[in-house]
Amino acid sequence: MTDSSPRIAILGTGLIGGSLGLAWTQRRPDATIIGHDRPDVLDRAYERGAIHERAADPITAVENAAFVVFATPLGTTLRLMEDIGGDLTEGTVVTDVASVKTPVMEQAKDALPDTVHFIGGHPMAGSASSGIDAADDLLFENAAYVVCLPDGVDESELSGSLSPAIDLIEATGAHPLVLRAARHDRIAAWVSHLPQLLAVALMNVVDDLDDDMARQLAAGGFRDMTRIASSPFSMWRDVIVGNQGQILDALGDFARSIQSLRNRLIEDDVDALNDAFDQSRAARSSIPRDRKGFLQPLYDILVRAPDRPGELHAVTGVLAEKTLNVKDVELLKFREGTGGTFRLGFDDADTADAAVDALNASDYEARRLD
Repeated sequence: MTDSSPRIAILGTGLIGGSLGLAWTQRRPDATIIGHDRPDVLDRAYERGAIHERAADPITAVENAAFVVFATPLGTTLRLMEDIGGDLTEGTVVTDVASVKTPVMEQAKDALPDTVHFIGGHPMAGSASSGIDAADDLLFENAAYVVCLPDGVDESELSGSLSPAIDLIEATGAHPLVLRAARHDRIAAWVSHLPQLLAVALMNVVDDLDDDMARQLAAGGFRDMTRIASSPFSMWRDVIVGNQGQILDALGDFARSIQSLRNRLIEDDVDALNDAFDQSRAARSSIPRDRKGFLQPLYDILVRAPDRPGELHAVTGVLAEKTLNVKDVELLKFREGTGGTFRLGFDDADTADAAVDALNASDYEARRLD
């Protein structure tokens, strides 16, 4: 993108596309960003400063664009590639943000002309909320951003024809990570798609107990484990269909692991169960704490509060004064006359730390929950 004012087209200006736009308007002020989406979404993206121009259709959006981002659901991305492939300017760098890469890479090979450069992308960032109003210019800060190269394209191209894409990814604060599409999809099946299905299954198994007390007591760790069970199927349909083979393999591996634990329990093999716990504890401790991954975490704090009317309102009021946005609230413990403990969830570690500081300064007892 050697043009003094490169044009960037973002097709889809929701959470991811809008966050990319906000990051680039802040950090690439030389660029002109054109968005395409539904009129109401597009208007809001323009109002928030995520785009400079609104395009009524995708073909208008990509006209003379040096960089094009498909920031739409997987099915829409595959269709749009077919629709606009012939309208892309020669030399344009094209990418996407879909969480399944193999079908995107195959469609790009078939639908996009040889005169453009395609690079698959998947930013490892998200939010508990969706849509343009949840977009954040810091969403990708310190996140891994997977880059998938087409077959026959060497990594040396990342410093050549594909360097504009890498420059823009780094401008968001993310760290590019090169993976082949098949490897990405295999990892995603095990650490993202499988957990989603397990959360749904676990929640439904408890719900099928048909015992309201089970739901009343399903707090703490159970509630944390099943948080993603609230995700709507509309967000997952294309992903599950697009990565079906890898997900089936992951489910098969998990079924064998569960059966192994069941067998050890039947055999009263406590030593083997102990080994399984040791392995899982060691594996979990090796997961980096300072990087965002496939599943967007909530960063939790615990707050002790006295037993008096309006205390939750007072706690959240302290945070509101500091413009710290709480994503989740749970009352963990309560004793009449003594008080209770709230768990508050935040989108990122910095916000959680700032919340702890603000609450402690207001004479509450607050700490981060590891």
